[in-house]
Amino acid sequence: MIAALLAQTADQIPPGVVEQVARLKEQVETLSKLVSPEKAPLTRLEVFHGYVGVLVVAFLVSLFATPLMRRLAVAHGVIDRPSESRKIHRAPIAYLGGVAVYLGMLAAILFSYLNPVHGLINIHPSTRVDEAFIPGGVPLSIVVGMTVIMVVGLLDDVLHISPRVKVGGQLFAAAALAIDDVGVKVAAGVIVPLARALGLHVTTVNGAETLRFIVDLGNGTGIPIDIVYWTGTAVIAVFVLGACNASNLIDGLDGLLSGTTAIASAGLLVIALSLALADDGPRDASRIVLCLALLGACLGFLPHNFNPANIFLGDCGSLLLGFCTIVVVLMLGDMGKTHLVLAGLIIYAVPIIDTTLAIVRRKISGKKISDADDQHLHHMLRRALGVKGAVLVLYAMAAGFAGLGIALSEGRGRVTYAMALVFAAFIGVTSFKLARREQIERQAAEYDVGKA
Repeated sequence: MIAALLAQTADQIPPGVVEQVARLKEQVETLSKLVSPEKAPLTRLEVFHGYVGVLVVAFLVSLFATPLMRRLAVAHGVIDRPSESRKIHRAPIAYLGGVAVYLGMLAAILFSYLNPVHGLINIHPSTRVDEAFIPGGVPLSIVVGMTVIMVVGLLDDVLHISPRVKVGGQLFAAAALAIDDVGVKVAAGVIVPLARALGLHVTTVNGAETLRFIVDLGNGTGIPIDIVYWTGTAVIAVFVLGACNASNLIDGLDGLLSGTTAIASAGLLVIALSLALADDGPRDASRIVLCLALLGACLGFLPHNFNPANIFLGDCGSLLLGFCTIVVVLMLGDMGKTHLVLAGLIIYAVPIIDTTLAIVRRKISGKKISDADDQHLHHMLRRALGVKGAVLVLYAMAAGFAGLGIALSEGRGRVTYAMALVFAAFIGVTSFKLARREQIERQAAEYDVGKA
């Protein structure tokens, strides 16, 4: 029977059969959608919901650990005494706030490690999961770096160790990142296109493009030199040293560093969520966890640290926040997307601008770079607006740069670069002009005396 029907030509098919077949096809498609409806694509908010437990854990641990650290600091005399005129507080304030922030971040990271047990984190779907480690787990090299940075800063808060020891700890943390390939491909977006433009041979290693040379040792043996890896390692060292000390320099007003870091981590989180939606690489979930741990720990500490503060971060906290922020920035370039690292640096622009101005200002004045002064951005704003006003203005600056960084990550390159340049130049020139006013007035007075 079926064979006979198939043998019929189109002219021999009874009237209405084609229409009935079409209607049956539509009904089958409708039923299939009801049985297994098509899933709408994920959004950044939905991915965030899956990881929000990390934020909550970091927030709660930091919030409740901070008063305990304050009691411990007071009991052992680990307090900041206002012995210098540039310090704004007049009563001794406890240190060790950075330990509370560290505990909050560590608890959140451990929470992510234990996800196979409690299942409270919904890891976003990905085809590029690193099977060598727990999905969503922050690389152990980052945890080691965090611990070393915090311990070195704590030793300085308590024992006032040599600056060389502090730098050594920061370089150790940077080396741990390089060994674990965290951020070492940050320079790939510049080196690989440049090598192609120069006609050099580009190779692929472990799925990533790189530039390699072989150092011939004779007898048919040689040592491969990965230019991208070693350049990235040098960049990591410079970034870690710069960010740790930049955050340390800007930590001069109640709630300033913890608040600006929270804003920066929120901006970095938006980029990390976008990369997760694009299935960028095996560390997409790790970036999200680290951003949320940093954001939650800062928010938990901020109520205790905002003006009037009853506890400070200390060096252990300021160095830690700088390290964690720059680690996220470096991880944005894990797949060789250097422009995302630039976006991260724009998000972190407030400490960078302040540190750059301090270096230039001290060089012009003939001072050492390590010499302290009261001409930082926050000092000048405080003299004009008070502590809270200055902090809120710097929060607004940080939010503005965070928005520019997010815009750059979305592909609005030229406009973002132009706006960031204008914004930074305006801040820089204005602050430098105000900082140099006293010296200019003194030189003018000396000139008038000389003429008289």
